[in-house]
Amino acid sequence: MKGFAFKRCGCRNPETGKPYDTKCPDIEKKNHGSWWARYDAPATADGRRRRPRIGPFKTKKEAENALAEALAKVGKRGHTADHALKVGPYLDRWLAGKVDLKDSTRESYVEAVNLYLKPGLGHLRLVDLRDYHASELYAEMAVINRPLPDGEKPSELMRRLVAARADSVKKTLAEGEKRGKKSTKPLSPARIKRVHAVLSSALGSAVKKSKLLDYNPVENVELPRGPRPKPLVWTAGRVARWEKTGKAPSPVMVWTPDQTGAFLDFATAIEERFYALFHLVAFRGLRRAEVAGLPRAERDRDAGTITIRETRPDDDLDPDDAKSESGERAITLDAGTAEVLDEWEDLQDAERRAGGDLWEDNGLMFTREDGSALRPEWISQRFEAIIERYATIRQRYADGWTVAEIAKRHRVPAEAVRVALDGGPLPPIRFHDLRHGAATLSLAAGVDMKIISETLGHSRSSFTADVYTSVIPQVAKAAAEATATVVPRRTGPTMDPQDESSALAEVIDFRERAGQRAEDRGFEPRMGVNPNRISSAAP
Repeated sequence: MKGFAFKRCGCRNPETGKPYDTKCPDIEKKNHGSWWARYDAPATADGRRRRPRIGPFKTKKEAENALAEALAKVGKRGHTADHALKVGPYLDRWLAGKVDLKDSTRESYVEAVNLYLKPGLGHLRLVDLRDYHASELYAEMAVINRPLPDGEKPSELMRRLVAARADSVKKTLAEGEKRGKKSTKPLSPARIKRVHAVLSSALGSAVKKSKLLDYNPVENVELPRGPRPKPLVWTAGRVARWEKTGKAPSPVMVWTPDQTGAFLDFATAIEERFYALFHLVAFRGLRRAEVAGLPRAERDRDAGTITIRETRPDDDLDPDDAKSESGERAITLDAGTAEVLDEWEDLQDAERRAGGDLWEDNGLMFTREDGSALRPEWISQRFEAIIERYATIRQRYADGWTVAEIAKRHRVPAEAVRVALDGGPLPPIRFHDLRHGAATLSLAAGVDMKIISETLGHSRSSFTADVYTSVIPQVAKAAAEATATVVPRRTGPTMDPQDESSALAEVIDFRERAGQRAEDRGFEPRMGVNPNRISSAAP
């Protein structure tokens, strides 16, 4: 292989308007132009000659060093990197080669490439990509949809990112209609982490498979880390504070078992169509995308399990809670949840028969009346609407309305009104927090941390322990008292064995409390939610 260094500039011939390139009259001047190198490379597959050009460099020495390095790589690889290939076309080519991706995974990859990676990095040559390019992109992504400081204008990179976030779902626009943005919410650290994972995978392939790069330039990029709030339980004091201020003490809040029971009882009383979905998540902790994409065929009635294999595209995942190999798992169903699902499937079968050819048979466990799939975000909206309905009924009663008036105005059975009044305040949580609640119920029932981690589909049980161990005060208190008895003391306070047993017994028995609450009201829930057979979250 041969090569040489040369000097060129950007001057143009004033007569012809064409670039001088290497023939500029001033090319020999010391500070005029820049140094480049060119070398013979292996021919293309169709036999065409290739002479790549590298540069620019400030000195001839730098150009010669780069030439020597390029020639050495050609000898080692048997071919040379394509210095003209840019990041954008490479990402398109990489995506086209990912033929084994699930549809939902491909959609997320395409979104990451089209909304962030190509607008942010696509104009760069692949061989010029460095870690600071990715760091700058992630920093700009972190401030999307956030107000800028007074007087500060968006960067050029931000302009490209914002322009790319037009609604990609709506294909056509009416005359004069402006295209809306994909989302008005800021990006979470989890979303930035997933976009980085796509870029890192693509560049890893450029190193290992196509040999276009010698190393992955973004392998050690530090990602922006937002605070990871731990779940807090809605204790009586926090509920009282919320009723006064309307503010939650943390973005991630978890209901007590009593509050979970009140929600399930109310959903039963109002004959909520998707009660079975909420029951399943409350006790077994499925993610929103998992329950939306759960096929009926993945339920094994004989084994008493459901297997999580597929999800619908979703953006409601917490950091360190993303779908992974551990996300594909079998979840054991308790008898009560199994019966609830039996009743749901009977209802769905009746709707299938009634719909005939118009019923959309997509094989999913949870669908609308016509068989169509549920959007993950709609599930959250439905959940929040039930909580709001519960609160409205309680407010009406506080304003002096009678039970009969409330039932008539809101078109609910009088029993649903009594459930809301007897159940106490129901503070707001996110739908995803039902998943956190399932973990705390399991802790309260004494389930081993590893089993809880496997049920939730966490990749590490240490993450599960870190998030949930301190959530329920009764669990923490019992653990503290039990630990204190391990150290023998000759003087000072001691604990009677009976007191130790009492401390450990403070773990909440949800079944007993729910049964007592229903017995006091003389209420028999429907859809298989008889409190006498509501099981704990133990597998």
